[in-house]
Formats: sequence, structure tokens, C-alpha cells
Amino acid sequence: MKILKLDKTEDLSFFRQNWQKRSVIPLDVVNKVLTIIEAVRKKGDEALIEYTHQFDGLDLKKTGMEIDTAEIDKAYNEHKDLRQILKIAAKRIERYHQEALPKHWFYTDEYGNLLGQRLTPVDRVGVYCPGGKAAYPSSVLMNVIPARVAGVREIIMCVPTPRGEISPAVLVAAKIAGVKRIFRLGGAQAIAAMAYGTENVPKVDFICGPGNIYVAAAKKLVFGEVGIDMVAGPSEIAVVADGSVPAKWCAADLLSQAEHDEMASPILITTSEAYAQEVERELEKQLSVLSRQKIAGVSLEKQGHIFVVPDLKIAAAVVNIIAPEHLELLVENPFSLLTEIRHAGAIFLGRYAAEPIGDYIAGPNHTLPTSGTARFSSVLSTETFLKRTSILFITQNGLQALGPKAIQLAQIEGLTAHAASVAKRLETLKNKRG
Repeated sequence: MKILKLDKTEDLSFFRQNWQKRSVIPLDVVNKVLTIIEAVRKKGDEALIEYTHQFDGLDLKKTGMEIDTAEIDKAYNEHKDLRQILKIAAKRIERYHQEALPKHWFYTDEYGNLLGQRLTPVDRVGVYCPGGKAAYPSSVLMNVIPARVAGVREIIMCVPTPRGEISPAVLVAAKIAGVKRIFRLGGAQAIAAMAYGTENVPKVDFICGPGNIYVAAAKKLVFGEVGIDMVAGPSEIAVVADGSVPAKWCAADLLSQAEHDEMASPILITTSEAYAQEVERELEKQLSVLSRQKIAGVSLEKQGHIFVVPDLKIAAAVVNIIAPEHLELLVENPFSLLTEIRHAGAIFLGRYAAEPIGDYIAGPNHTLPTSGTARFSSVLSTETFLKRTSILFITQNGLQALGPKAIQLAQIEGLTAHAASVAKRLETLKNKRG
């Protein structure tokens, strides 16, 4: 990992200007995905069958596009231990998102006008989830449960099944979370199918869930036709450490994200150069026995960073520049440092809050903004699936008090029909009084 000292204000200013982690989707990927999307729009199921055969080696004419309930029930019944642990996770995730559920609100102003906001869920959500060898049942729970808690009426799911392989864990998680229909579809073609609808795949209003760069590109390109959760990049973790937590813990936490893929970013920000060196030694030791050693090794070498800073205030400033997906505060007083942090997808406080606990079972969502987008976007939640509609009821007194001012503003903008809409009401009231 690359070590950089940030000792002075000038160092921090230079770092702010030069840090750039925003992922850019290559143009060749965009062009390929555009071709796929257009084919699905024009040819529907026929295109899905062709692309699934080409990319996944699967003949949907033989298997069927939709996974039947018998296959889902079989996975559910045969994996009792898995079912039990996923139910525990699901219960905790649901409890957390129930607590976070926003509410309608209304108030009455001085003229008796009623103003407020009503929340209504989208009607249909499409969830994308890897389902072959790289299967993530936790992502099924994290994406489906908040939608269900928000009140979404129908949730469908697309799962790639290369050569017919599908993880039973994904099917079990889907049943526990409440998914009613699952399709054997992956890649950009699955996103296009959910965005535009085909003969068999219903058009959805919102798409969420993780995927590779082609899935990310497809989500970005269909945005506007449907809503999307985010365009996610490689995983990131930033760890702020003052040396009070064992270096082997810190190293393990960094590796927990490095093992995702070669582009994952493990970052350590510490006030101690000696601790930085100790963590480096631990990384080397733990990497040697890691099952995904090659992937994590490339991540550490290419994307890993260690920043040595003079104090925790500067550490917080570095965090706010990076705006990491995951942030661990491995310091003696994490709650004090928390007040200095403005930009992070999820924050893990204290020595025992290992990031993977949040990934799986604690309750908060693990679908988080990446690549610095935590500066302006948020964790997936029930709010992701809710539409906010403003509500306005105007009384006669309210019209008489506010109407003339609205007319003035409309005239300033040259919108005479706007002005007339209000003026005709005021004129009628005036005539009634006369």
C-alpha cells in the first residue's frame, strides 16, 4: 500500500485538489450496453433468449424464463440452517427499516391553508442480484426488505444463472424477503427487460441491486425511464485509527473489502506512522492465507492507501474529501470524532463495529454510495422507494392574502395565464361581496 504523510494545511489542500476516485464507465462498455438495451426494446423476449444463450450458456426455451415456485420451495426446505440465519438477518433488517420509515406531515398556516407532504410507494420494483457462483443472499434481503417495508405492491427479481447454476441461498433469501417472481436473466439485458418490459417480464418503476460494470452502465442508461438506486462502483473502506485497536483487527477490516475485487479501495488513515507499518506487516501476513489472495493483493497494491496525519481533526478532513462507502472509526472516542464527519456512506463506531457485521446482520443497509458520491447521495432505505407529493389546500382567506402577490410574480415572469388563474378567483370573490 502507498503511504503518504499529510502534515500541513498545504498538504491537505493539494490532496483535496488531486484526489479523484469517481469511476468512469468506458465508452466501449456503454456502446455495447446501448446495443443490448435497444435489442431488448425492439425484440423483447427473443432478445433475452439470444443474449442469455450467448452470455450465460443457457437455453431459456428449455428451462423457462421464470423460476417456478417448486424450485424455490425446494431450496427453502432443503437448507434449514441457512434459512434460520437468513431469517434472523431479515428480522433485524426489517426492524431497522421500520424505525427509519418516514411519515406524512401537515401543518396549517396563519390563513388556515393546509400544507403538507404525502408519501406513497412506487408500484413495482425490480431487484437485480448475482446468483451463480458469485451469489449474495444478503443483497437480496438488503434490497427487497426496505421496498416491502415502504409498501411496494410488487417486487420481482432477475438472477443470472450461468449454465443453469443458481445459488440456493439466493432463492431462500428471496422467499424470506417476499419476492413473488424470479427470472433467469442477468447482465444489461435483465436491466433492459425490467426497464421496458417484454412479453414475460413486467415493466417496473424502479430498479435496484448490485451488478458488474455492464449492469451499472445499463442502470445509468435506463434512468429516466425508471428510477434507480445508484450507479455503484467498486467497494471502498476507510479506516481511521489512533493505534488503540490491535493492528491485526485493522488489517483484517481492510482485507474484508480488498477481497471483493481488484478495484476495491482499502484506505487507512492513522495518526501513528509506527501503527501504519505494523498494519502493513499484518496485511502481508493475513494476505498470505486468504482464499481470495490474488484479488485482495491487487486491490492493496493498486488501490490501497495509507495516510499518516498529525491528528484526528486532519483525519476527519481527509475522510470528508474521500467520502468513502464504508468508514470505520477505530479510535478511543469514536462518538467525539463522529461530529467531524460529513461525508460517508455508512459509519462504524468503535473497536467492535467490524464492517462485515453491517454487511450481513446488524440491520442498517449495505447498499451504499461509492466513488465519492456519499458527498451528495445516501444509503438505500425505505425512502428510496417512496415518492414525496406536496399537498396544498387554500382557504378563501388564503387566496385573498396570497393571491395578489402570486399575480405580481406571474406578471414579472410574463406568464399572463398564471396571473389570470388567480385573478379570476379574486374577481369572483369581490363580485360576491359587492
